[in-house]
Amino acid sequence: MDEEKNNPDKSSTISPKAGEATNTESPKVETKPNEIETAEGKTPKKEGDQLGEIEETKEVHEEAPPPEIQYTLETASEEIDKFLSTLPAKEIPETVIGKFLDLFEEQLTKHDSTVEGKVKGSQVPEDDTLILNAVDRVSKLATSIGELKSDADKKQCVLINRIGAIKQRAMCFLEDEFRLILEHIPDSSDPKTETKDAEESAPTEDYSTNYSGYTPEMLSSLNKIAHEMISGGHESECVEIYMISRRITFDDNLNHTGFEKFSIDEVQKMSWEHLEREIATWISTFSECATLYFPGEKKLAESVFTDYPMVSSSLFSNLTRGVMIQLLNFAEAMAMTKRSAEKLFKVLDMYETLRDNMAALQELYPGECSNEVKTETATAKMRLGEAAICMFCDLENSIKSDTGKMTVPGGAVHPLTRYTMNYLKYACEYKNTLEQVFKEHCKIERNDSRSNSNNHEEHQPSPFSNQLVRVMDLLDTNLEGKSKLYRDISLSSIFMMNNGRYILQKIKGSTEIHDAMGDTWCRKKSSDLRNYHKNYQRETWGRLLGCLTLEGLMEKGKVVKPVLKERFKSFNAMFDEIHRTQTSWVVSDDQLQSELRVSISAVVIPAYRSFVGRFSQYLDPGRQSEKYIKFQPEDIETYIEELFDGKRKP
Repeated sequence: MDEEKNNPDKSSTISPKAGEATNTESPKVETKPNEIETAEGKTPKKEGDQLGEIEETKEVHEEAPPPEIQYTLETASEEIDKFLSTLPAKEIPETVIGKFLDLFEEQLTKHDSTVEGKVKGSQVPEDDTLILNAVDRVSKLATSIGELKSDADKKQCVLINRIGAIKQRAMCFLEDEFRLILEHIPDSSDPKTETKDAEESAPTEDYSTNYSGYTPEMLSSLNKIAHEMISGGHESECVEIYMISRRITFDDNLNHTGFEKFSIDEVQKMSWEHLEREIATWISTFSECATLYFPGEKKLAESVFTDYPMVSSSLFSNLTRGVMIQLLNFAEAMAMTKRSAEKLFKVLDMYETLRDNMAALQELYPGECSNEVKTETATAKMRLGEAAICMFCDLENSIKSDTGKMTVPGGAVHPLTRYTMNYLKYACEYKNTLEQVFKEHCKIERNDSRSNSNNHEEHQPSPFSNQLVRVMDLLDTNLEGKSKLYRDISLSSIFMMNNGRYILQKIKGSTEIHDAMGDTWCRKKSSDLRNYHKNYQRETWGRLLGCLTLEGLMEKGKVVKPVLKERFKSFNAMFDEIHRTQTSWVVSDDQLQSELRVSISAVVIPAYRSFVGRFSQYLDPGRQSEKYIKFQPEDIETYIEELFDGKRKP
């Protein structure tokens, strides 16, 4: 026994007492189905106890929680939609709303963590539509729960505050997305290139369709974001982001045209060469603004803010208004520069640009803004028109002030004639515009009652036609004065013929000038030319033909040889002088030159041939004949063909 006590680890067999269980196994007690085991023992079950057991088992099965729903933002959104569709609801499903807000915050956090990794201008993520819809639900929750909340319900207040915070965070997210898309313009989105490509692929497509460079998906996202921001009470932030982004892009587009903003003083101080370049840029920029940039910006604003026409209209007006003012200021500054005739055509180009684009510009702007644009554009056009009239009328002053005493060598066309006629020919390419300008803006009143003394057309001449005739009359008067500077009357006639023919040829070459001057004026000018021709013939060749008359050559039916010899000597000397002198004279018009030579030959050669044939026999053959008959009729014809070629003979 002692040994066993001292070795407790050793196994030993102990007999259990009666009624006790062994250490290795508990006794198995059988209980009948109709008995209940209690502390006192087994008691038969009552009927009610048995039914209770059945009910208890049934309750256990009914209260067991169903499998947990795997919530996503989509499923949570569906639950929120169900709640919103039952409004006004008596109870607020705070658990559902909380789960929705948790998932939405999680989605926003996910976007915030990846926003830095986004490529600027990349395509909008596919789940942005889900987020936009979630933002819409948050806004609706904020409104609806705010209407349902009770002041005493602190839980609702906490929920409302949380919704407001998440809504603010969502709006910040939308601002970032809105800015990101707006700032992205594909590299190939240059308006001119895009439009050109669009026209090649679809000629009937509107010129400004692809102006912005945004894809349809991007425009759709911009539209949805703008709608959510404005409906969510963030209109000012949305408008500011849009305005800043588009202002930068719009200014970049204008810079591509070369347009610069100049003050009125800067324009007036520019040299004409510099101003010519700026006018060309202005015309191009104004036309592109009217046909591309402005319509494109208007269409873009309307696409983004489809549901808010007042917002899109205001944004478009604010964006383009400053540029419009700068363009019109340049036009008015140009009208205020120092007047000179050579500026006329650039001014008319600007006038036509304003005139041709006024209607299109006016249609772009709404209401009062449209009237304002119309008024300011009309004012600038009027000032350009008045400047054009003054510049055209300055041509009169140019003609009047040309009082130089130097003659043109050889009686050629005077530079004043060339300048005036070329100026008028070029001006008449703007005939319709000048007609309009003179009718609408002319304030010049003539004291003389003569409207057009040389033009008796059936219709009443226009103010421009009257001005044109006045210029031609002044030119004629000036040329007549210059012709008197020539001592040789024949050369004076050649001068008037040269200039008259040049004027007529220019008029015949320009339908506009011819229509303005009329057939009557042209016929009178042709008659004047014939008179100058007759004067020339009489002064030059009439005196020469006087040597070939019979008067004083015959006495009592006999030829007086000394007189005959003197006649030949006089003819030879006079013809030599005419040939020497008039070969240096200039008749540049080939037709006039030919007409003069033919008319001279027709008068001189037959008379000389007849005279020589009749009286050469009275001269002794040999040296005497050679001495007095220096020219044969064929020689005379050859020498006449050398006249008026501008080459002085030694």
